[in-house]
Amino acid sequence: MKKDIDIPKVEGVYVAVAKEDNGEGEMIWNVYLVNDKDSPLESVFVSSKGYLKAVDGTETKTSTLRHNLKDIPAKTSIKIEPIMPNVFKLNNEYLVSFFLDGKMFDKKFIFLSETIKDSNLSKVPVLEKDGVWIK
Repeated sequence: MKKDIDIPKVEGVYVAVAKEDNGEGEMIWNVYLVNDKDSPLESVFVSSKGYLKAVDGTETKTSTLRHNLKDIPAKTSIKIEPIMPNVFKLNNEYLVSFFLDGKMFDKKFIFLSETIKDSNLSKVPVLEKDGVWIK
């Protein structure tokens, strides 16, 4: 039965969208996976997509992107992908799967429409950059 399945809770792992200088004076946005745990994450896999269903029923979708990030050491972060401001109007979903201590974990992180913006920036742990993040 469903109640007999042990689904481990994901803690100490975040997805953050950080605003950064690209080295040429332009501000860009990048998506990061942050491991704030004391142990490495193994065999990390991330899939991302954007979507929105308007009140009038029209749907907007992006392609689904898949990223094999291998292992992420403890207390570090890794860039998943750049993200363009024109998709901030969509719900941006990141499904993160990884192994930790021989168990498989997965969690869905969703940045709701219009939540990635300057007014929502705060310091992201481990990454030490300003960003919008979900734990």
